[in-house]
Amino acid sequence: MKVGVIGTGVMGTNHIRVYSELKDVDKVYAFDTNKESASVVKADGLIVCDSVEELLDMVDAVSICVPTRYHFDLTKRVIEEGVSCLIEKPMTLTVEEGEKLVELLDNSDVIAGVGHIERFNPIIGVIESIIKKPLYVEMKRHNPVSARMTDSTVVEDLMIHDIDILFNLIFHSDYEIVSAGNADLCMALIKFGQAVVAVSASRKASKKIRSIYIEEEDFTIEGDFMNQDVYIYKKPGKYSIENGWRYRQENIIEKVMVNKTEPLRDELKTFIRCVKGGEEFTVTPAQALKNLRICEKINRLNGIL
Repeated sequence: MKVGVIGTGVMGTNHIRVYSELKDVDKVYAFDTNKESASVVKADGLIVCDSVEELLDMVDAVSICVPTRYHFDLTKRVIEEGVSCLIEKPMTLTVEEGEKLVELLDNSDVIAGVGHIERFNPIIGVIESIIKKPLYVEMKRHNPVSARMTDSTVVEDLMIHDIDILFNLIFHSDYEIVSAGNADLCMALIKFGQAVVAVSASRKASKKIRSIYIEEEDFTIEGDFMNQDVYIYKKPGKYSIENGWRYRQENIIEKVMVNKTEPLRDELKTFIRCVKGGEEFTVTPAQALKNLRICEKINRLNGIL
């Protein structure tokens, strides 16, 4: 299969690297309006194109890794050419653009997915297999300041990963939400039935954090997205009284075996498999649109929109 990457920034360069290593990909093509950026990308067999049209004539599928403000127009163009595409998150800059894109895809035969990469983090599958009825969930995604993002708030930049997991994998009920924040810092409290969820995101941190914490009636789960570690804490089976009032608690702590992988590699392998087999991609445009709607709601609560 021949695959293209449009946009050769940080994320686009990573897509090129992974595609060039996949056995199901025969050739990789790239295009960027910044020709200097495209020309310095190093990958075996990479072919740099002079235009989007040239690239689309050559490929069976394409990754769209340009800034978010260009997603709608470029994806529309790709779909109209009948080329399957993986769109980096967020799918579009606005909900309105997302709705138009989903409608366009509904009338097309191309395979389209959205790159919510944490869906492919191996800890998510492990946690999904463990949880039964979460009572409390806390998710943190904090980053030092970055010059990479220029057209998204911290909600669409970082928090959207956790929104995707919460609303598409863990909970499927109605919800209530309150939030406080600004373009770079945000805290959202969400109630799904009886479950309480706290989600925070920051682009002002001095420490990088990617964590999930889940409390259930009989156990607690801690997960680290970066180290791909999962721990289960179970209630103690033994208490002892000391000096009439002190007690010693013997916790049961289990470290779950996680098959650690590179999420981007698994994401792109899945995309290629879906295109070849005509299958629906793991993260659908409809799910990505749902994520955008939640982001917009949070930004409105924060007075940003």
